[in-house]
Amino acid sequence: MEKLNIFLEKLASPFFNIAHWILRLGLGISFFLHGFGKLPISPGFVQWLGSKGVFAPEVFAPLLAWGEILAGLGIIVGGILVSTNSLGNIITRISGGAVGVIMISAIFIAHSDWALFVGERGQVLFASEQIFLLLLGLYFAIRGNEI
Repeated sequence: MEKLNIFLEKLASPFFNIAHWILRLGLGISFFLHGFGKLPISPGFVQWLGSKGVFAPEVFAPLLAWGEILAGLGIIVGGILVSTNSLGNIITRISGGAVGVIMISAIFIAHSDWALFVGERGQVLFASEQIFLLLLGLYFAIRGNEI
């Protein structure tokens, strides 16, 4: 068992300093694409938000799209600016917090009728993706650029 652990350690150790980029790029690109996919804002999306009880959906819809785009970019740019220490850390934390807020809202507004462990397979799987995105956002909000 120890030999296997040493072998795996040797395989992984060259990637220790860039491993956080796997999470950072995954979250950043995913959020950017979710927001970009909402542009231009369609009347159907605005109506759907209104049907879910969202206040001022015509205002909220573009804020949501641009919030997703900027949060995704912020997660990535914050990591690029790691050498600036404070600025990169602040951008990463604010962006992670924005991801958290957006995902909590998405879970309660868009996916409130989805059970986590029971229901249609696709809904359960997608609900787990929503939780994963929420947790990644919270991770970056808490850790910032600390690796």
